[in-house]
Amino acid sequence: MAPEENAGTELLLQGFERRFLASLEAKLRDSSDSELLRDILQKTVRHPVCVKHPPSVKYAWCFLSELIKKSSGGSVTLSKSTAIISHGTTGLVTWDAALYLAEWAIENPAAFINRTVLELGSGAGLTGLAICKMCRPRAYIFSDPHSRILEQLRGNVLLNGLSLEADITGNLDSPRVTVAQLDWDVAMVHQLSAFQPDVVIAADVLYCPEAIVSLVGVLQRLAACREHKRAPEVYVAFTVRNPETCQLFTTELGRDGIRWEAEAHHDQKLFPYGEHLEMAMLNLTL
Repeated sequence: MAPEENAGTELLLQGFERRFLASLEAKLRDSSDSELLRDILQKTVRHPVCVKHPPSVKYAWCFLSELIKKSSGGSVTLSKSTAIISHGTTGLVTWDAALYLAEWAIENPAAFINRTVLELGSGAGLTGLAICKMCRPRAYIFSDPHSRILEQLRGNVLLNGLSLEADITGNLDSPRVTVAQLDWDVAMVHQLSAFQPDVVIAADVLYCPEAIVSLVGVLQRLAACREHKRAPEVYVAFTVRNPETCQLFTTELGRDGIRWEAEAHHDQKLFPYGEHLEMAMLNLTL
């Protein structure tokens, strides 16, 4: 794209900020409806000029971060790796389905308000941080098997002004946040019973047959931990890269008696992930 086209797009966004954001601050603070945010997006990042000549990803992140700050009183700051594989894991990168799930959560906060949420395979933590800031859960448990990821997760939690459970000086208005080491293959009922989640989420964890089998197994054990309580609601988001992998997931769910239904595709795009990617999310009934 020519430099003048890119500059024109950024000027459009800057002009919108200058003319309208100041007057919209009060409305954004008071509005519980996502319609206002959609209207802003239509006039900025989804404006025909921006669609035809998109601004740089860096500028888009800065603009959207400021918009989130105006609407929620805070923004999400993330430390992550730019390498796909780092320290022997892919979990230090924010994958596209994590962005997709975060958007869905922001559109559907009622699924998380005043509830205990367990995230499986949290990675860099963007989805969970967005939910903690925008959806008012009672408690949020980030989990991952890799010690390097857990270290980064703790840093990202603190970087965003949230307190870990052990911090007695934490903000009482914020959710109770825990970072837990959880290996799906070795976690037994006695460990999982400590979590007692109302909602379980996962994003981009269907990357190989072994992971799918492990995921379904840990979901079954989580359901068993609830004893006489209702089994947790489960949402799994993923990028459809290989239809055979998706088919294996639904086959394994059926084999273990787990019912599922696809969530309606949402077109709100707060985060810059690839337009060409096919995203999907399943709601599971354990």
